[in-house]
Amino acid sequence: MYAIVKAGGRQEKVAVGDTVIVDRIDAKAGAAVSFPALLVVEGANITSDAKALAGVKVTGEIVEELKGPKIDILRYKNKTGYRRRQGFRSQLTRVKITAITK
Repeated sequence: MYAIVKAGGRQEKVAVGDTVIVDRIDAKAGAAVSFPALLVVEGANITSDAKALAGVKVTGEIVEELKGPKIDILRYKNKTGYRRRQGFRSQLTRVKITAITK
């Protein structure tokens, strides 16, 4: 059994016991979080009806907060001496999926 959930503006495929990395969730490590399910697959049964999915709950536990890879942003214009350098690391959260309940 697995589910497609909406997490941090993206869709993630999760099953019980999986760990997923999503955009930062403002909670401490060990806290429980819930995700809305968009699709549930259980064997040959596929549930995508919004009314049926309203009762589906995908819960997880926050494992840790981490940072994504460094992105280097360089701007350069020829013959003018214009150079700008900027870096960015996204704030992420690792979540372990604990249950998918119907």
